[in-house]
Amino acid sequence: MATSEDAAHTTESTAGTETPAQRKGRVRLKRTALMAVPAVAAGAVLMTLTAQGVLAAQFSISGMPFTVTADSLDGVGFEQFGSLDHMIDDSPNAGDTGGQVLVAVSAIKEASLTKLCQSVELGGINLLIKAGDAGTPVTATNLTTDSDVLTGDAEFTNIEIGGDASTYTKAGVKGLPGVFGQQADTVTIRNLRQHNYASTAAAFKLPNLHLSFSTEGC
Repeated sequence: MATSEDAAHTTESTAGTETPAQRKGRVRLKRTALMAVPAVAAGAVLMTLTAQGVLAAQFSISGMPFTVTADSLDGVGFEQFGSLDHMIDDSPNAGDTGGQVLVAVSAIKEASLTKLCQSVELGGINLLIKAGDAGTPVTATNLTTDSDVLTGDAEFTNIEIGGDASTYTKAGVKGLPGVFGQQADTVTIRNLRQHNYASTAAAFKLPNLHLSFSTEGC
């Protein structure tokens, strides 16, 4: 999943009517998503890069990780490579990271998940989101996720490991030239669990969505 800052400034003004301070104060827009789904091949070596793909959804991460679990994930069109996510300058969540987090970027062209759960810890209380647990799975297209921990029972078809990430096409996302990557026609993961820092999706459908606060996360 591709990451860096993507800002858009509104510039509706008449020439000569705005001061530099007013122009600087224009609203900065950032595109984010609630959750996404990754997968990883056992033993794959991940190299640092700035991912660049068709989604081009770039933003500075908050530095607050979130957990996602699902009973199952089924995906068509899978790619994965490494990335370095960046926080804003002087982020209060930087800690000893220097404002950077090494992650695995996973991209899936079409994905479906059953019994999806997402939680983020907010100072002793968890924001909890659940969906796809009433017979209709969660679905997503052009999905990318930045994760530093991924677990589950995974199965791939026609997987290629060790290719140049800039040449990959199965999920429509490309890494930088010379970067180690892997891709597959399909991916299936049971008992999925991931520790994420960012995600994007072109479309995300969450049937039976339920948002609440809880003392326990996913």
